[in-house]
Amino acid sequence: MAHILVAEDERDIRELINFTLVFAGHEVTQAANGAEALELAPQVKPDLIMMDVRMPRMTGYEACRQMKQIPEVKDIPVIFLSAKGQDEEVQTGLEVGAAAYILKPFAPEELTRRVSEILAQNGIS
Repeated sequence: MAHILVAEDERDIRELINFTLVFAGHEVTQAANGAEALELAPQVKPDLIMMDVRMPRMTGYEACRQMKQIPEVKDIPVIFLSAKGQDEEVQTGLEVGAAAYILKPFAPEELTRRVSEILAQNGIS
């Protein structure tokens, strides 16, 4: 079981991700935007951070960029969620330190599988 911080501004999508991850046995902390995720990450020290790219107050990219400057959270893998699949967006995500990119809409099984893969790559079961 991993502790996952989920930052998504659309409540319905956030709830779906929460339900999917909790059902898979993970603990979830929710954030409504990038600024909230940036504030919560050092407090909850999650094993994995999932963030939407486009959020109010602070984008996922900006939150990730700033998290990579914080010693206690800089090594936590970040997965970006986005409906935008252009190569440049994926490239930007990888440049700011993302471990992976999941495109919306996604099937719950796909989300669970990708999360498990990334956790395993980082030595977390």
